[in-house]
Amino acid sequence: MRALVLTVSDRSARGERADATGPAVAERLRGMGHDVAVEVVEDDAIAIAEVMSAAVGDHDLVVLAGGTGLGPRDVTPQAVQTILDYEIPGFGELMRAEGRRSTPLAALSRSLAGVAGRTLVLVVPGSPRGAVESLDAVAPLLPHALDTLAGGDHEAPAGADRRMPAARPDRETKGERRR
Repeated sequence: MRALVLTVSDRSARGERADATGPAVAERLRGMGHDVAVEVVEDDAIAIAEVMSAAVGDHDLVVLAGGTGLGPRDVTPQAVQTILDYEIPGFGELMRAEGRRSTPLAALSRSLAGVAGRTLVLVVPGSPRGAVESLDAVAPLLPHALDTLAGGDHEAPAGADRRMPAARPDRETKGERRR
């Protein structure tokens, strides 16, 4: 699988700071068997959308790191949403939940995931730790998501249990009334 890691950072794009996040995410993806390229782009919605548009179709997975905060230059989610065909809300939820294990500030992240064409797009925080934690949160789902986008069937991954959970005894089930 071909992947692109795109670090969104004004300072890294200007050469004022080395990009630590892109290489950290790329190393993790290589460990998962992906062929990975790493690029840096400034925090600019038009620049982000241009790189994204060029990457979609050439890559199975694009991971954008950075620009997910609340600052005035944090525009990654807005730029990516102009390219996405649809979002995958559960991925963003998983990434924030995992991040909250390290810091309550993770709830402020605007991390997200979606699909553009047949490319899976992940938007993760800009810190190396936050980016890798976010990637790890969704890593178990990536093979199935990428296979499905490539035209595979909807079979659950090996070991996944699709049965409905048993009703909890402390909860009312449909048709029952508490007395």
